Amino acid sequence: MLAVEARGLTKTFRTGWLHRRRTEALRGVSLEVPRGAIFGLLGPNGAGKTTLLSILATLLLPDAGSATVLGLDVVRESLAVRRRLNMASGNASFVWSLRPAEVLMFYGRLYGLSGGALRRRVEELVELCELTSHRKTEYNELSTGLKQRLAFAKALLNEPEVLFLDEPTLGLDPDVSIRIRAQIARLRRERGTTIILTTHYMREAEELCDDIAFIKAGRILAQGAPDALKRQIRLGEVIALRLDPLEPAGLASLPGVLECRLREEHLECAVDAADKRLPEILRWLHEQGVVVRHCEVREPDLEEVFVELNR
Repeated sequence: MLAVEARGLTKTFRTGWLHRRRTEALRGVSLEVPRGAIFGLLGPNGAGKTTLLSILATLLLPDAGSATVLGLDVVRESLAVRRRLNMASGNASFVWSLRPAEVLMFYGRLYGLSGGALRRRVEELVELCELTSHRKTEYNELSTGLKQRLAFAKALLNEPEVLFLDEPTLGLDPDVSIRIRAQIARLRRERGTTIILTTHYMREAEELCDDIAFIKAGRILAQGAPDALKRQIRLGEVIALRLDPLEPAGLASLPGVLECRLREEHLECAVDAADKRLPEILRWLHEQGVVVRHCEVREPDLEEVFVELNR
């Protein structure tokens, strides 16, 4: 069974009074997310990532198209959907004077928790998200990383079956980002939670996500597992060479070489299959009298996929 299914979602925002302006945030977006998966939405600012999550979380109504979460229609059955999901934003904001446990107590009541069950759940989340030593700190005095951890804790209050994370590590120090990513992975591993996250960070998506969709200007440009996406846009594997001379004429036209590009002191050759093409390239370089000073084979990363899709 799918956790999330969207078909042809569109959303247009209209601003201004005398000179009305239309912004097409979503233009026929469709996607499927299996239960228990971590699904990544990648794209530049203004691509439609937050709008899509907001529709799936029942915070916005689509202009056209349909979407279901756990088999429930996000428009007609929004109340039932909300009971089974939660959402955390990288720009979350809570009442400035409340302390972490007070924030969690307030939202816990909104999710129907009370009494001892609420207190126990708050204590669990304060410990899980490493907020114990900051219990007496007011929200406005928390660091950005602690605010993110508190937003993440709030999103776990109702033990959601589906969790939406909008830029969960935005602006965080590397050590805090690592801890939050570990919590996300553990949540899926231990509870089977379905997670959809938006991010600008390619390394984060590659580390966490089973499947990824690239979105730009309200349209899904490509979707699939990281390795499948690399093959889909013909990036192939990369053979990085430090040569003398640096750019021998004719190398880019060899069989199986998809592209050659200079990067600092290396010539990077994208090839269809490195195990087959590397011996052929080295043999050709030897025949041409080119000196090979360094050779390395690697997989392309999602940053390269993203750049390629945005051309």
